[in-house]
Amino acid sequence: MKSVDESLMAKTNKILCGDTVEELRNLPDNCIDLIFADPPYNLQLDQELLRPNNSKVSAVDDEWDQFESFEEYDNFSDLWLKEAKRVLKPTGSIWVIGSYHNIFRIGYIMQNLGFWILNDVIWQKANPMPNFRGKRFTNAHETMIWASKDKNSKKYTFNYEAMKSLNENMQMRSDWFLPICSGHERLKNKSGKKVHPTQKPEGLLHRIIVSSSNQGELVLDPFFGTGTTGAVAKRLGRKYIGIEKDKNYIKEAKNRIEKVSIYENNALTLTQSKKSEPRIPFGWLIERKLIEPGTILYDQKRKYSAKVRADGSVVSEKNSGSIHQIGAEVQSANACNGWTFWHFDVEGELKPIDILRQKIRSELN
Repeated sequence: MKSVDESLMAKTNKILCGDTVEELRNLPDNCIDLIFADPPYNLQLDQELLRPNNSKVSAVDDEWDQFESFEEYDNFSDLWLKEAKRVLKPTGSIWVIGSYHNIFRIGYIMQNLGFWILNDVIWQKANPMPNFRGKRFTNAHETMIWASKDKNSKKYTFNYEAMKSLNENMQMRSDWFLPICSGHERLKNKSGKKVHPTQKPEGLLHRIIVSSSNQGELVLDPFFGTGTTGAVAKRLGRKYIGIEKDKNYIKEAKNRIEKVSIYENNALTLTQSKKSEPRIPFGWLIERKLIEPGTILYDQKRKYSAKVRADGSVVSEKNSGSIHQIGAEVQSANACNGWTFWHFDVEGELKPIDILRQKIRSELN
């Protein structure tokens, strides 16, 4: 008999062909780091959509998006979300995307099941499909719910600094302006028709996977479609499991993912929070002879100075103390980051002592 680990390994980086709920039931408890779910939206389309020139709009009228009633849809949603919660690690999180047709029902069910909602994120489409009937506002966005397993799950992954880096060192907001899937990224058949009507853009999955997982972790997509999640996960050095029952979608997804190359390992390293880096005392610089006792430190404008002592303290004209204490004192300030305030002289050029701290950190890593 296979162990739980062996059973999971056999499904990793694979597309499981079958019903979402049944395939989820075959996965072990607490095994998934990140779930991205793009379930049927239950659009309730009861007639063709036509443009003003009476040409037909390619809409979602597939069998997988058709439910007899809201009750049937809710029951389906409850079943797969229960299984998703079971397989999700306490340190993991789940993203579910939807439109006004279903996302409020999904959110209600998720809260009833004990998921803890962290954010609702708006995907604002840069190039939405227009409203051809002219009787409503153009549907220019979709909503994503991001949630942890329960309210006690405090150690879910959120790569905050990486999100800031993606956003030019500004906090990433909960409204994301991204284009819909189009151009060479959109999969089409030999007739030029879309392979899948709701293929999601890779840029959207890139942001989700970078924000909520780390290299080597396992990403699950229970409605895999043509494999956007798998393609992006592979490229970013993550593992994946996809669940899909449409054999044509599976064929297209496999072909797509096989062509994907993983980014170089050093290109996948994410920007880390300063708090997560190892603490380096100033005295370590002296012990390693990166700074010699007797060295004079200056502020960037050479207005203030302090001398380094053998025990890691520094002394100004009045007092001695840590680089932070003396940095604050000479400025008559309440606090000071001595690492960025104090500089040392290298052939007439001042350099912050923080570069020496980073040198030690890189050695430790």
